[in-house]
Amino acid sequence: MDLKELARILRRRWSTIVAMFLVAIIGAALVSFLMPKQYESRAEIFIATDSQTVSESAMASYFVPSRIESYADLATHREVLAQVAKKLKGAMSVDELSGHVSATGEATSVILTVTATADDPEPAQQIGLAESQVLAEYIREIETPRGQKRSQITTTITNPAKLNTEPVSPKTLLNIVAAGVIGLLIGLAVALVRDLLDHTLKGSAGIEATAHAPVMASVTFDKAVAKHPLLSDVHGFSPRSEAFRLLRTNLQYLDLDNQPRCLVITSPTPGEGKTNTSTNLAIALAQAGQRVLLVDGDLRRPRVAGLLGLEAGVGVTTVLVGKTTLGEAIQSHQATGLSFLAGGPIPPNPTEVLQASATRDLIDQLRGMYDVVIIDAPPLLPVADAAILAHAADGALMVIRHGKTTHEALHTAADRLDSVGAKLYGVVVNMVPRRDAGGYQYYYYDDDQLLSLKQTKVNAQD
Repeated sequence: MDLKELARILRRRWSTIVAMFLVAIIGAALVSFLMPKQYESRAEIFIATDSQTVSESAMASYFVPSRIESYADLATHREVLAQVAKKLKGAMSVDELSGHVSATGEATSVILTVTATADDPEPAQQIGLAESQVLAEYIREIETPRGQKRSQITTTITNPAKLNTEPVSPKTLLNIVAAGVIGLLIGLAVALVRDLLDHTLKGSAGIEATAHAPVMASVTFDKAVAKHPLLSDVHGFSPRSEAFRLLRTNLQYLDLDNQPRCLVITSPTPGEGKTNTSTNLAIALAQAGQRVLLVDGDLRRPRVAGLLGLEAGVGVTTVLVGKTTLGEAIQSHQATGLSFLAGGPIPPNPTEVLQASATRDLIDQLRGMYDVVIIDAPPLLPVADAAILAHAADGALMVIRHGKTTHEALHTAADRLDSVGAKLYGVVVNMVPRRDAGGYQYYYYDDDQLLSLKQTKVNAQD
């Protein structure tokens, strides 16, 4: 994985990273808010040797530093804690004190630091005073040789325990910063794992390698599609219009010797936008001055007539059974100049209807009547209808959805077309987020550029 791929992953998964970061810092802030405050009071004890009882002065200089850590351990011994509890007049038991006192000392120092903690500043100071006094006296006691009254060392409390009104715990800012860093790291790890486990298609290289066909165009996500699905409803400089103009242009170079005139538009699974793609491709071709027929070849769930606002009850099936003539069944969409042949009444056996020789003859007849025939077909994986239509036509275009269609689905769909001898001319990637549009190596204008282009056009006309 190179840096560019890592950057693309982070751009795609930024929401996961941000979510983990926010959860971490909110959790840390909440925990810090709910944690009881702890106050601390410290005392320092200076420990020195008594030169009158230590014969060798050279050894005396190493005596206290060598034992300073042992003195620190004494702070939590039960005998010391029992004397501290007695000094506090029973305010805390020995077991309670064990979690509130500690002492530290470095091997290169003669200073012993006593630390006391409590839920309030005053008890912390009282414990610190009592602990430092008892510990200083206890150290002198145990360092007094048997039979002697004079200790080998002296202990002096140089810094008595003071009242500290600032809590030492929780350290809210530190907790939030640490949690934020941990949250970012976890978010990055989750993003990478999700991407590794994600089998959906997001880049032209992976799509072309899976389908063994080129990416013909990519259509960016447009939230206005729900209200304005047709290309004729949007302005000519929109990214959606540019995408279908690019697709229209690329179709001219599919096969220069045998230009396809009848194309099936299908997809691996439902919900990938094949009907909108086939309808808008037909509109784009009609806008270029070609005689185009759009056929609703989905005899299970026909939707094209609803998009165009035309009659759905007369079409392919009524022509095949002889209820209407082909001329009577073909309708005209006035807004675009597009000709349209609906699916007609839904038959009980769509696959058998499409396999019939009458259907193949109908497709051949339509191919001779128009410059281009676009057939909207059902998805490939659920049913065999699209493969049958693609075999009867010149070939197919596959519509997939960015971030939804998987490698496995596209591979299986392409194999299904290949198994019936149908040619897959290319792939159209639908609903591509603008941030990922660059991965398909197509150029889209943003809204400011569109306004600039329009103004340039107006100025040129003036």
